[in-house]
Amino acid sequence: MKGVKRSKLSMNGREALTGYIFLAPWLIGLGLFVAYPLLFTIYMSFNDVRITNLGLQMDWIGLQNITNAFLKDNQFPVILFEELLRTLIAIPLIILFSLFVSVMLNIKFPGRTVFRAFFFLPVIFSTGSVLNQLFFQGAGGLQILEQYDISAFILSNFPKVLAEPLISVLDMLVIILWYSGVQVLLFLVGFQTIGQQVYEAARIDGSTMWMTLWRITLPGLTPFILLNTIFTIVDMSTFPFSGVMSYITGNMNTAGYGYISAIAFIYSLIIFVMIMVVLAVFSKISGRSRRG
Repeated sequence: MKGVKRSKLSMNGREALTGYIFLAPWLIGLGLFVAYPLLFTIYMSFNDVRITNLGLQMDWIGLQNITNAFLKDNQFPVILFEELLRTLIAIPLIILFSLFVSVMLNIKFPGRTVFRAFFFLPVIFSTGSVLNQLFFQGAGGLQILEQYDISAFILSNFPKVLAEPLISVLDMLVIILWYSGVQVLLFLVGFQTIGQQVYEAARIDGSTMWMTLWRITLPGLTPFILLNTIFTIVDMSTFPFSGVMSYITGNMNTAGYGYISAIAFIYSLIIFVMIMVVLAVFSKISGRSRRG
């Protein structure tokens, strides 16, 4: 018995070692290109950083850069607030649009694979330069917005603090929806996890399509809705037209690396808090559905 246990342990150890060997390139890349730059950026945010002939000269100043970002900088708090509002408006639009498209593409019809490829193509071609050209050529928004002067209607019926981010989202609606390709793909994968026998049983019980959607499809897609929400938050935080990202790249040389590192750290921390809130909300929803 002892020999069998030892052989099992050694077999488990060999399997674990094999897994770590395959993970090693990714872990090394994560440490060199993600963890180290992130930690170094956080460290710079607590320093006054100057570029000299001898390299970077750092003087520890504690939280001064962070407090300056909110108390002395007149632009950053406004840009940050507007960017967060745009993100909160864009996320539901992308999730609902990708869910609707995935429902349509999950239906069996001739040429379904070709249509699936069409919806994923923008993910391949949507680089920053391509999006910039589309936006400056007026292809980012919908013509109906100008035709019916919807911007004027929003400005006259919504508070300015909400109207301006809403209008900016509508002006880039087509480009924003271009970012739904990955989400559509993930939802299509989610549909494959719901067995067809469940739908057949619901059909036999007389469930309508509406009842099936709310009682089977959406509960089954909850993990994928969570995954898509987190992915969209991260994706929108690095959106080419992000005000915060433009502020960081545009003021890197003038404001100083220490201060800009603090801005990046604040923005990353806020995005992390948003993800934690989303996880908490979905955890409560999952808990209620299990009790129900």
